[in-house]
Amino acid sequence: MNQIIHNNLKTIFLFFSYFYLLTTSAQTVTTFAGSTEGLTDGTGTSAKFYVPNGVAVDAAGNVFVADTRNSRIRKITANGVVTTWTEAAPRFFYPYAVAVDAAGNVYATDLYYKHISKITPNGVITVLLSNSTSGQTIHLDIPYGVAVDAAGNVYVADRNNNRILKITTTREVTILAGGSFGTSDGTGTAAKFNNPNGLAVDASGNIFVADTSNGRIRKITADGVVTTLSGGDTGTAAQFSSPNGVAVDTAGNVYVADSGNNRIQKISADGVVTTLAGGTQGFADGTGTEARFSNPSGVTIASDGTIFVADTGNNRIRKITNALSIPNFQLENQVLLYPNPASNLINIELDDITASKVIILDMNGRKHKSVNILDKKTVINISNLVNGIYLMQITTDKGIVSKKIVKQ
Repeated sequence: MNQIIHNNLKTIFLFFSYFYLLTTSAQTVTTFAGSTEGLTDGTGTSAKFYVPNGVAVDAAGNVFVADTRNSRIRKITANGVVTTWTEAAPRFFYPYAVAVDAAGNVYATDLYYKHISKITPNGVITVLLSNSTSGQTIHLDIPYGVAVDAAGNVYVADRNNNRILKITTTREVTILAGGSFGTSDGTGTAAKFNNPNGLAVDASGNIFVADTSNGRIRKITADGVVTTLSGGDTGTAAQFSSPNGVAVDTAGNVYVADSGNNRIQKISADGVVTTLAGGTQGFADGTGTEARFSNPSGVTIASDGTIFVADTGNNRIRKITNALSIPNFQLENQVLLYPNPASNLINIELDDITASKVIILDMNGRKHKSVNILDKKTVINISNLVNGIYLMQITTDKGIVSKKIVKQ
């Protein structure tokens, strides 16, 4: 009887383990576009940027970039083709943030001109708000972040004034929240910020703010009620260092370009903070914390869950994808792993491909093992791993194969 119970429990464990396999995975960082500093159109790494900051993605998968030091807005197609979408002065001098609405209109802030511009899909540029706008009584003092909601209302992080502005479709400008320095939550002008930067809006009309100098992520309801979502004194596990960019997905998860910590963080809908990628300054593609960024400032998320990051210090646009989200089944079938689950040894057999290395990471992207592969059949000892689920990445001559394993 005890043996039957043991076997049943083992079966249940394996069932839930494999279910978990289907619903979780580490994140892989690659370079989508850009290389060294410069101004060059092209495809992928043949293109060049100069201090890119803001990024936004439209429904077709085109990524728009505020290429700050080049004084231009650039466009990257879903296939990685980079073009210059708007030229420099007098249109832009120091563009910083971008947002895109459902109709494909792009909104951009400019730190030097202190204005918010709207760019239609066919490239027509109009100034939506500036300090010289006729009849304007609310003046900007260095507009940083910008976001747009489903109704077409535009939100601006008026950084040095420590407030968030709202511009309606009729160009009525109001102070949604803030207006003085501090950390206080509250409603409207009772709330306080310290150099707010990136903005994002969810489907319910809530605005998320990277409250940069406070090291917090704030949330503003459509009615102007401000609360602290994460950061500051809410626990050491949720600390941020100069968070700059924010994005939000359809499930309510918030993504943060944690610039001072050189990483991209995720705040789940229930407030749990995890590191998706990065954590060390430098440049490296890879999975989870193996990847490196240099002061990432902008972040946006596409409808398919792909995350794009303005890796400012590296002059690149990086791409973060679920490591198993787009499998190459033909390549995957050329790598055989067994047994899986396993307790001690896992065999790797290769069919008509060669491989050089296998890396084992946990589901937070931390590397636990790295082994060089010399033969068509390799045995990996996993006895020193704690029980759980891991991602095994095998570097082959035809690409990287990612497979999940269960250590039991």
